[in-house]
Amino acid sequence: METRPLGSTTIAPTVIGLGTWNVGPVWGDVSDSRIISAIETALDEGITFLDTAEVYGDGRAERLIGSVLAGRDRAEIDVVTKAKPDPDGGHSRDGLRASVTGSLDRLGVNSLDLVQLHCPDTPAYYDPSVFETLESLREEGVIDHAGVSVELVEQAQKAIEYDVIESVQIIFNPFRLRPREWFFEAAAKHDVGVIVRVPLASGLLADAFDGSSTFDADDHRRGAIEAGVTAGVGTKGGETFAGVPFDAGIEAVNALRAHVPEAMTMAQFTLRWILDHDAVTTVIPGSTSPEHVAENVAAASFEPLSHEVHGAVTDIYQETVKGYVHHRW
Repeated sequence: METRPLGSTTIAPTVIGLGTWNVGPVWGDVSDSRIISAIETALDEGITFLDTAEVYGDGRAERLIGSVLAGRDRAEIDVVTKAKPDPDGGHSRDGLRASVTGSLDRLGVNSLDLVQLHCPDTPAYYDPSVFETLESLREEGVIDHAGVSVELVEQAQKAIEYDVIESVQIIFNPFRLRPREWFFEAAAKHDVGVIVRVPLASGLLADAFDGSSTFDADDHRRGAIEAGVTAGVGTKGGETFAGVPFDAGIEAVNALRAHVPEAMTMAQFTLRWILDHDAVTTVIPGSTSPEHVAENVAAASFEPLSHEVHGAVTDIYQETVKGYVHHRW
């Protein structure tokens, strides 16, 4: 699989990685064996980039990844994690250090390949002490690189002003085009890698369900459908369905379907569309299905989509979902 350099880091991820948010309880119950099978499949399919976080299953995702890697050549695999913000939404020195220490233990490593601030509130990006702590952790050798995972384009733009930040994880897909307007150019100028999260819009862009779909009571998608986008996950629901109301998302998917090449699934089409943007280093779809993991990996082998298709995606965005998300995220 193709690899791309992650900004100024020493990491060169495969363009398709694996996200592990699905391990958390907001997606419903899933067994350890199924999660392990998905991780093993990802590695067997050639993925070398695993993304996780302290909060995914309250450390469960990190522990399971650690157990899988115990039987693998760790030198060939990069595991990147995220530090949980403090209850006030920021990152204190003690809180950040405690988070890093916990991740080291759960993953069974002496140093973290990359630690990212996990979507702290906006004031954290204006607190130099947060980034000084990251620099100290790097100097001490407990983290190799530092980055951020953000909700807003503006947060990403502020974060890359700090020299210690070498990567930004951000939502980008056919429902969320704003990052490419100016952030991608800024990231390239600062030699910052771009990790794309929530690429399939919580399953909408995998064409996984229709308006009659039902979800478990504890699935965040059910709340976003029944009570509106703001009931979803993330600051005012920006992560669930990429911040798009469910019915509008279904309408957009219906329009996109006509432009999906016959050989591709909707999920593969979406991942290929994302990878056609040179600013993107890697995309990290999450799945606990080995079959879906293999399907996602195959997206990297397709040729880039045509300019006409890219134009159609932009048109559909503008006509169906832009008004819900563009001004917010």
